[in-house]
Amino acid sequence: MSYHLPVLLAESIAALEVGKGGVFVDATFGGGGHTAEILRQMPSGRVIAFDQDSDVIANLPKDERLVFINDNFRYLKNFLRFYEAIPVDGILADLGVSSYQIDRAAKGFSTRWDGPLDMRMDKRKSLTAAQIINKYSETELFRLFKQYGELAQARRIASIICNERTRMSLETTTQLCELIKPLAPKGAENKFMAQVFQALRIEVNDELEVLKEFLLQSIDVLCPGGRIAIISYHSLEDRLVKNFFKSGNFEGEVHKDFFGNVVCPLRPVNKKPIEPSPTEIVDNPRARSAKLRIAERL
Repeated sequence: MSYHLPVLLAESIAALEVGKGGVFVDATFGGGGHTAEILRQMPSGRVIAFDQDSDVIANLPKDERLVFINDNFRYLKNFLRFYEAIPVDGILADLGVSSYQIDRAAKGFSTRWDGPLDMRMDKRKSLTAAQIINKYSETELFRLFKQYGELAQARRIASIICNERTRMSLETTTQLCELIKPLAPKGAENKFMAQVFQALRIEVNDELEVLKEFLLQSIDVLCPGGRIAIISYHSLEDRLVKNFFKSGNFEGEVHKDFFGNVVCPLRPVNKKPIEPSPTEIVDNPRARSAKLRIAERL
């Protein structure tokens, strides 16, 4: 069941220098495209792949060099220690929602389909988007739409949701879209809806905190000279990755030693993010906002 065109495939695999062999982590297995290419190009070694969505198990190749972990990559260090895989030579994470997840109405990730307000990457977790919409206070809703959706209309969105839910529970993506559609700026309706759904998805899956934990652990598991490559899709993720690669912290505050040398465990390989080519965007429109950043462990 292949369901995902791997984004920036050649660029991300080249960044990891898999031709040297070694131990590599694909932190977001998804459709398996990146893992398959690592296995194809890797002369020796193994791949440790993570994904919290159990549906992806159908995509696992039969390859004894692959270890699959059906869990969140926030537990990177614990699982690598368990499999005696530290240090690793390279880490890859594609932070996007897979095409399969977007296109399955039952998962509730897309504004295009009528489905439940779910948005859980891991069905074993309890918090859903419906619970957020129906239970969070107006202040909490304002906070998440402002912080995670970067929406100028965050206060009005929170207010209209709270007013509507006194009449009826909001349980489907269509209900939510119809309710907030009048607030969308003319000509930017799709972007507006995407930002609303992004905010809910980040909250449901604790995505930014997970990313921070993962990046901090990457320092401990990468070997000197090992590389980490992250593909992000919105400014909140990209800012965290950029700052961490540059300074070793999420605020981007550069610290220097007594001699004026920057103190950071990583060296950014590319100053500007690598973006998909026009050809790739035509072939896979969902790649259009992707940004690839690469760093090397010092």
